[in-house]
Amino acid sequence: MSRRLAEGMPPKEPRAAGPAHRAVIALGANLGNRGATIDEAIADLGRLPLTSLVAAADPIESVAITLGGPDADAPRYLNTVALIDTRLAPTLLLGYLHAIEGRHGRERRERWGSRTLDLDLIAYGDVRSDDPALVLPHPRAAERDFVLDPWLSIDPDAVLPGVGKVADLRAELPGGAA
Repeated sequence: MSRRLAEGMPPKEPRAAGPAHRAVIALGANLGNRGATIDEAIADLGRLPLTSLVAAADPIESVAITLGGPDADAPRYLNTVALIDTRLAPTLLLGYLHAIEGRHGRERRERWGSRTLDLDLIAYGDVRSDDPALVLPHPRAAERDFVLDPWLSIDPDAVLPGVGKVADLRAELPGGAA
């Protein structure tokens, strides 16, 4: 028997063929120590296998959005956007994002409810997907100033695949036209 077999095989790192893709991840938190949670989650993104953190925007504060619309009485969100270069497949990346949320106490009790951490995969290169498990680009990203503003602050030339330039999308939202 070979020595490698006798010692056991080490766990394999996730592997992906081909070049890295630029992924855009929105981060938000409105429960607990929001700032510390966001900082830790950004650090977690930088530690993902086959991934490097490119940039993270300074967090901004926003009103909570619920199924009923904006809720000024709910705890306010701290939001930011991170850019990563990754060779992880989009679905595998999403699984890691859910694991990071879980490590930070995320519980999925109600849709659009308050949370310790929310990580949304906004875009993954130019990939477009209508799969219910992972819609790309994120279907509501173009409507969210709390995604577009931080994204523009770290990538002024950003484009939401299949939708348009992020600066143009932001200009169409309230408070976006100068």
